[in-house]
Amino acid sequence: MSGDTITHEVPPAVTATAGKRDTLFTPSRAARELALRRSEFDLAVSLGRIRTLPDEGGSRRVTRAEIERLRSEEDFPEALRERVRTVGTGDGAKTMEVTAARFTRLARLGLLVPVAFYLNRYRTVVWLYLAGELGEFAADPKNAALLNRPLPEGLRDQLDTGVDLRSRNWRGRHLGFLLRQADDPWERAAAVASLLDPLQVSEIVGDPYERAHLNRFRLRPPAHGTPGSPAAHLAERITTAQDPDEIDWLRADLARAVEEARTHRPATRPAPRHIPRHPAPAQHTHPTKKPGRPKHLGQLDLAGRLDLAGQFDLAGQFDHAGQPEQTTRPGRSRRSGHPGRPHGLLSRLFGRGI
Repeated sequence: MSGDTITHEVPPAVTATAGKRDTLFTPSRAARELALRRSEFDLAVSLGRIRTLPDEGGSRRVTRAEIERLRSEEDFPEALRERVRTVGTGDGAKTMEVTAARFTRLARLGLLVPVAFYLNRYRTVVWLYLAGELGEFAADPKNAALLNRPLPEGLRDQLDTGVDLRSRNWRGRHLGFLLRQADDPWERAAAVASLLDPLQVSEIVGDPYERAHLNRFRLRPPAHGTPGSPAAHLAERITTAQDPDEIDWLRADLARAVEEARTHRPATRPAPRHIPRHPAPAQHTHPTKKPGRPKHLGQLDLAGRLDLAGQFDLAGQFDHAGQPEQTTRPGRSRRSGHPGRPHGLLSRLFGRGI
């Protein structure tokens, strides 16, 4: 190295942090590393094909070791893509070498379980199936009669009554996906609650703090359409339990899961508010005042004036409205006739010691 080169030594803490950050991949980054579309990656995680770890933010991460394990497999990435490849009714019927009508009947009877769905522009539900599972179903000799012969009478009767188990089977499978990724009892309870109507959940979990804690872990299915639109209502109907026996089973499972979660860790509650208690103000005792002259009777000052409703001075002037009165004779009171003295009422007042 030349003498003009300046080197900086990286602190060990920085190196450790960078190494730790590089060992975990976000879902988007992991999908690119595995040459998968994001939908294929999410399905692979749900099926358990890709192992993930929870992070502090509530999402999932993929370790570098898991990425290397998958990339070292034979026929990567084609083999991984084939394991998560999905097909609709048309391609599924071709895979099983049956007509589309028979394929739909088998799916309505619950013999073929969908793994995903979406709504097309006509708001029609398009069910998706794993291509590998359809191939295994067709290759099983036990199912040959269902593919090549008329359906048994019992199955035809169910179809005549309008049975369609595709939505229910999807919900059961989706619940299995959620439970596979649940690492906490509250997460397992939230997985069950995600398939129930909020009213059903509130009846089982009456404590509002427990419901709020449950909603923290509750995962919503992918959105379909604008909230409040007909497409969104249709998707909500598919993702929410509808059959009475299914609802009863989920309610019982939710009650049991919440009880286990309470035992493991109570729900978070707000800290009680502390209201400081201030000591009561001291009662100051005042000395008892001696009864004095009533204020409405006026006060006599040193100048000899009595302020009653007006003024009275030693000159004999008295006026209730504050104006001097006209006397018949100068220096005399109008009633008493004695100069310099108040009239009879004031005499009585003075006589009583006021």
